[in-house]
Amino acid sequence: MRILITGTAGFIGFHLARRLLSEKHVVVGIDGLTPYYDVSLKRKRHNILLSESSRFTAHIVMLEDANALERAIGDDKFDVIIHLAAQAGVRYSLENPRAYVDANLVGTFNILELARKLQPKHVLLASTSSVYGANFKMPFSETDRTDHPLTLYAATKKATEDMAHSSAHIWRVPITAMRFFTVYGPWGRPDMALFKFVKNTIERKPIEVFNHGFMKRDFTYVGDIVESIVRLLPCIPVEGEPIDAQDSLSPVAPYRVVNIGGGTSVELTDLIDAVESSVGIPVERKMLDMQPGDVPATWASPALLQELTGFTPSVKLRDGVATFVEWYRDYYREPEEMRAAGE
Repeated sequence: MRILITGTAGFIGFHLARRLLSEKHVVVGIDGLTPYYDVSLKRKRHNILLSESSRFTAHIVMLEDANALERAIGDDKFDVIIHLAAQAGVRYSLENPRAYVDANLVGTFNILELARKLQPKHVLLASTSSVYGANFKMPFSETDRTDHPLTLYAATKKATEDMAHSSAHIWRVPITAMRFFTVYGPWGRPDMALFKFVKNTIERKPIEVFNHGFMKRDFTYVGDIVESIVRLLPCIPVEGEPIDAQDSLSPVAPYRVVNIGGGTSVELTDLIDAVESSVGIPVERKMLDMQPGDVPATWASPALLQELTGFTPSVKLRDGVATFVEWYRDYYREPEEMRAAGE
């Protein structure tokens, strides 16, 4: 297939593009290389894709710039569009809210307009578990109401789901919105908890533990995220053909929402223990109160994903953390003698 992916220099987009290229698909990538975190890490991801496959093309474009996007893509044709690019981060939305409006709302609108013009067979759009907001019923199911977002980040991602639904209804382009649950793994984002925990532990600095450790997350390994997306590619939503009563398929549009999570909510302390075990250095913990906009727990129901694809994320947290630590040490080239001495 010929596939357009936004966010190919990002964490998930890089892994997904690499997988699809390994399966001989043609991938056209779009990324703005924004400085939200280390741009050199983003460039390295893109350079790997470019070096590994002649079937990968990269355009450095900000999605909110409709004219630049039009010039980059033109009348190119795609079987699938996978929209992963976004301004990420729950806490950063408190510091720089306009970035979320520009990237997540305007950028997504421009991609939906592109899909209207190009008419791909399927559009897959990244959303987040944060849309469940203040919901207390768990595990979260796709048919639960999502009316109480707790941050602007969550609000913009919920808005992108609604924009996608209206676009699918009016223009009849099939769209699947994917709600990711706490993705982690090698090549991960430096602003995420696992990256910070490993970095600080190796550098013998304390880690910040919010809500005094009373937090639970449905941690999902990036390889399981990629496998889920690949399996969803042929699961094109068809209006009026729900698979069962729990299907989130729209009654008026070829549109569906799917959770991508393992269905296990893990204590934050278990993540910290896994870091300590993999790094081999005691973790110093600085206990803090809950941050504004944060939630005490997330927990996905993977039932719909399993019904559609026959797959449920299954990588164990300790195994995934160990793989991340191995990648981190290799990428930052921690001296072997320091690692052995714990210094």
